[in-house]
Amino acid sequence: EISAMKRRVAEMEEEAAKLREMQATLEDRNAEMAENREDVDSRSIFVGNVDYSASPEEIQAHFQSCGSINRVTILLDKFTGQPKGYAYVEFTEPSLVAQALVLNESVFKGRHIKVVPKRTNVPGMSRGRGRGGRGRGFGRGYNPRGHFGGYRGGFRGRGGRGYAPY
Repeated sequence: EISAMKRRVAEMEEEAAKLREMQATLEDRNAEMAENREDVDSRSIFVGNVDYSASPEEIQAHFQSCGSINRVTILLDKFTGQPKGYAYVEFTEPSLVAQALVLNESVFKGRHIKVVPKRTNVPGMSRGRGRGGRGRGFGRGYNPRGHFGGYRGGFRGRGGRGYAPY
């Protein structure tokens, strides 16, 4: 019985060693991917207020004077398939981004486009104000029940007496 337990402990230790090794290789791969993503982002620009009928070729032609372009990405709405009105342009060299920024507020297909460096997305950082941010900063107090000052809607009692169930 003791020898069976010792064998089982040895098997578990081997399994733990394999798991640690797999975890280390996964962390290395993720670090590599993050470095690659940051490299691509350092060579890319965000282009806002892009006309919905614009094609990647037209955007590439607009930024051709800045230098050699690797890729043009126009983002689409995943539900409708329609363009969202902005794009990313990836150049071959990070130094070309500065030249592209000169085209900020330039006219493309009748619109003044916004050109800024692409920012690297930080995992875990959400957009907006986060959880429960609705209504904060409008001069109404916030209480622990999650209600804000003023009328909350919902049941107000009979006859308008202002009864609230809580």
